[in-house]
Amino acid sequence: MAESNRDETEVVATVARALDLEDDSAPSEARELEGGQIGSAYRVDLADGSRVVAKVGRTPLSVEAFMLRTLARESALPVPAVHHADDDLLVLEYVEGSTDHDAAVARDAADRLAALHEHTADAFGLERDTLTGPVRQPNPWTDSWIEFYREHRLEHVKRLALEDGALPSLLADRVDAVADDLGTLLEEPDDPALIHGDVWRTNVLSADGRVTAFLDPATYYAHPEVELAYVDWTDTFADPFFDRYREHRSIAPGFFDRRRYVYRLYPLLVHVLLFGGRYVERLEGTLDRLGY
Repeated sequence: MAESNRDETEVVATVARALDLEDDSAPSEARELEGGQIGSAYRVDLADGSRVVAKVGRTPLSVEAFMLRTLARESALPVPAVHHADDDLLVLEYVEGSTDHDAAVARDAADRLAALHEHTADAFGLERDTLTGPVRQPNPWTDSWIEFYREHRLEHVKRLALEDGALPSLLADRVDAVADDLGTLLEEPDDPALIHGDVWRTNVLSADGRVTAFLDPATYYAHPEVELAYVDWTDTFADPFFDRYREHRSIAPGFFDRRRYVYRLYPLLVHVLLFGGRYVERLEGTLDRLGY
């Protein structure tokens, strides 16, 4: 038997145990889904005709469950319901949808993310640390967004990438120079806003011009511009998204000219740490654009 078949058989058995399913609704088949960069996800068909998604991987999946439950509790953002969660297995509601998004989906996503950003807190961070992919995101409650972004995003992942050997020391010094100048490069928002944190094409499902689910969050309370900058960097949605977002919430002058590139540094550093290669060049190019 092929290795993938053995894995799928194991997933079926693991889901049956986790959900304590009776024979008439026990899983009958599992098929691996495309798109996962960290770990694996499977569509699991149950005997009663319903479906769930089972995720397995090397990262503690209970953290993803916490983030999904936080978004479901604190907002109306469509996310899959959590049926079971521990560090080794996450069983989610199966949501139909495609990862090919047109302008109508972009506008709907803008409506939903603008509404998400209306949910605020008294400080930046979250009640516990979270993850972006397999990388820990420290989330200590912090009064200043600039301090939070400097210490718990840029400096944190820069140190990890430097210690790993993925980040050249000269580029680390240039990142430090940006971090030192954040007080003049960035602005403090009116309020810390709840963000999804990882909105890119494969983390959004859509059907009939509407978003059906946002997947794989990296959530915390932040400046909402960091969410917009990530959407821009991943080229997930184009002008229709930003035009619609502006109908709900303003985007302050200077974001597209400069601040989006400052916020781009964080996911670039994460990708340097995880994948190296071309992301080192992209980080260098972004620092060049910023003049550092």
